[in-house]
Amino acid sequence: MGDARMEKAKETEQNAQKPAAQRKQLAVKIGVNVCRFVLGGLFVFSGFVKVIDPFGFFYKLQDYITAFGMSAWVPVSLLFMAGVALSVIEFYVGVCLFLGIHKRVSSTMALVLMAFMTPLTLYLAIANPVSDCGCFGDAWVLTNWETFWKNVVLLIAAFFVFRGRRVVVRFISRKIEWMFSMYTILFIFALSFYCLRNLPVIDFRPYKIGVNIKEGMEIPADAKPAVYDTRFILEKDGKRQEFTLENYPDSTWTFVETRNVIKEKGYEPPIHDFALLDMETGEDITEQVLTDEGYTFLLIAHRIEEADDSNIDLINEVYDYSVEHGYGFYALTSSSKDDVLLWCDRTGAEYSFCQTDDITLKTIIRSNPGLLLIKEGTILNKWSDNNLPDEYVLTDALEKIPLGQQKIVDVWETIGKVLLWFLVPLCLILLFDQLVIKQKERKVKS
Repeated sequence: MGDARMEKAKETEQNAQKPAAQRKQLAVKIGVNVCRFVLGGLFVFSGFVKVIDPFGFFYKLQDYITAFGMSAWVPVSLLFMAGVALSVIEFYVGVCLFLGIHKRVSSTMALVLMAFMTPLTLYLAIANPVSDCGCFGDAWVLTNWETFWKNVVLLIAAFFVFRGRRVVVRFISRKIEWMFSMYTILFIFALSFYCLRNLPVIDFRPYKIGVNIKEGMEIPADAKPAVYDTRFILEKDGKRQEFTLENYPDSTWTFVETRNVIKEKGYEPPIHDFALLDMETGEDITEQVLTDEGYTFLLIAHRIEEADDSNIDLINEVYDYSVEHGYGFYALTSSSKDDVLLWCDRTGAEYSFCQTDDITLKTIIRSNPGLLLIKEGTILNKWSDNNLPDEYVLTDALEKIPLGQQKIVDVWETIGKVLLWFLVPLCLILLFDQLVIKQKERKVKS
């Protein structure tokens, strides 16, 4: 009798503990899935903004290896491919986490990435070798300390997702998850290639179409301006040295490039380092170009010695067209006069060249060379080297053809198109899974 009472009491106690255990399991499941959605969403966003601007992320990686003194060890092509691969991996891991597929692989990769990035960003926050990590490209610029604390939170989330991956809710069946994975990889590589060949489908930089450069350089009357110092890199007898205007050397030194350095922080306008110095006269013609009431073509080649000359005939045609109609045409570069002369000899270029900061030119357009059309300082259009306007478009004066009007850019429309290209095929796969595969499974069970 006593044993029966003890067993009954034990059973009652166990039954009382069940709801508490179930509540704990439910809380863990909810917590893991919340972490999974946050982590997946940020990975998708981070990968996407870098994939659509492959050159931008490549330039950031160049800043890293230069700061670490490794630029001589890492080939440029390898660094570029590594940047694209990392962006694709981020996007892929984010999609897998969001959909709950390949749980072991995606949760492990997320944890490994965050375990690597967190101490790296701690070093960047302390040593500050680069101004920002570039984890979200130009879409969302964070300071190094903001990036580190963001990564701490994501590392904790990645750890919880890795430990609780078994309770991650799956939205796609195992039988078709490989189709989702393959299409995701194919889509993101295709998008990266498209943006590489043309220009980023979404422009987050201060020189986007529709921006007035002159207005972007203005500082409010009550704001304290930042003070910049122009540095000149010159070379002599194989040795490079940095100079300022105060100690600029004699003509025995060969010019390499210029760069602007902040001497005193203050209000920094969106555009703060745009300057055009005529290479023939040394005159600053920035104001003249930005206030010209007519049209002006700007050929951008941040390093003219590295510029692609395969479409030089089209560039020369645009120059001839501008001369015929009285439009301005300037080539902007950070290269030396000797490199410019070699380009002119090789291509037959007759247009004027201006000296401009290398980073500024990389920021203006992600193509070397690339072409801008401006009017009174407003950017009307941009073209990469692969889609320059030709004789079939330049049929009349710019005032009379659509090319002379500001290109309409709708960011939300672009995002919608990208989402359609990505989501519609995935939805068709999901519909196939629901209507065909699962229906067959039900018939087999019945």
